[in-house]
Amino acid sequence: MAAATTPPSKHRLWPIFVMPALVVIAAAAWSAFWFYSASQVDRTVDAWRAREAASGRIYDCAKRTVAGFPFRLEVHCLDATVELRSQTADQASAQMPPVTARLGDIFVISQIYTPRLLIAEFKAPATLYQQGQPVMVVNWKTARSSIVGLPGTPQSADLVFDDPAVDRVAGSARTPLARASHVELHGRTAENSKPDHPTIETVLELTGATLPDIHPVLTKPFDADVRAMVHGLKDFTPKPWPVRLRELQAAGGRIEIMQSRIQQGDLIAIGAGSLGLTADGHLDGELHMTATGFEALIPALGIQQMLEEGVPQSTLDKVAPGVKTQDINNLFGALDRAIPGLGKAVRENANAGVTAGLAAIGKEATLEGKKARSFPLRFVDGAVFIGPLKIAQTPPLF
Repeated sequence: MAAATTPPSKHRLWPIFVMPALVVIAAAAWSAFWFYSASQVDRTVDAWRAREAASGRIYDCAKRTVAGFPFRLEVHCLDATVELRSQTADQASAQMPPVTARLGDIFVISQIYTPRLLIAEFKAPATLYQQGQPVMVVNWKTARSSIVGLPGTPQSADLVFDDPAVDRVAGSARTPLARASHVELHGRTAENSKPDHPTIETVLELTGATLPDIHPVLTKPFDADVRAMVHGLKDFTPKPWPVRLRELQAAGGRIEIMQSRIQQGDLIAIGAGSLGLTADGHLDGELHMTATGFEALIPALGIQQMLEEGVPQSTLDKVAPGVKTQDINNLFGALDRAIPGLGKAVRENANAGVTAGLAAIGKEATLEGKKARSFPLRFVDGAVFIGPLKIAQTPPLF
């Protein structure tokens, strides 16, 4: 009897192709997902541009590209321009022409798994033009920003500059307006904030900053850390800043300074309080301050030097707004005529007199282990007072 024969087994080949096929399918799916995400980021950027345009800030690019495949999305804006309309009180009230800023490239990055988070880098410099003429130049080493929540209501926004420098331009001349080694501005919607009455938490940090055009005291570098809450907003509808601030004033909104600290050499000041806005847009309110180093502050004001050399009205407007040069000159002239040399003596002892006057304000305190004084810093219709002494005048915000 013949032995039964077993037919040879057939090898199945399809399992060999399963893995490559899955890889191809996954790659195709990932590519489709990336291109969909790229379209979403592009859409988010367009939504942000539309939102800013409604607020009077019009962004444009000579050329825009989207790249970054396969793991992230990159939007490159070449030769960017920003047109600013009605962003200041002067622009809003006098219908001044718009300011156009021309800057280098803007590079926006987003990870495909977090398309609502946009991170941007800005290339310096930025030149501001008004009626076709350069009026200001802003430079920096690095500038970065991030925003979360677009294309809907933004949840948070951050802006960071390294080595920013701002100069006013008049023909071929440049005048320094501001310098810093580092600047950070952060904002976010506060917890338990209501959509119809949002509250914003803000933090401003300055390192090595100088603001010589604001006040002589600020010509030396200082550090500042200010944390505040903004109450009274109705919504996040896109609007120019003066319009939003006017609505804030009408609603009785306040800027609550939760904590602030400023240091300039031996001078240290901390403060907290609340500021509102008057009907014409001036700051109004009071901060409770504690400060050390008053003896260093008075010479920094330059009072004695100004009195000895004669007080230019432009300088006097910064340190004692409302006081006229002729009034001071007439006073010292009368003193010298009454008692020869009396006017000079008063000039030479001006610092001591002002220091003594400030020492009588408030009460003794201790700050960071140093002798200090606590006193109110009052804002009255834009004027800033330490006790009876008017030290500055702030401009209207709308």
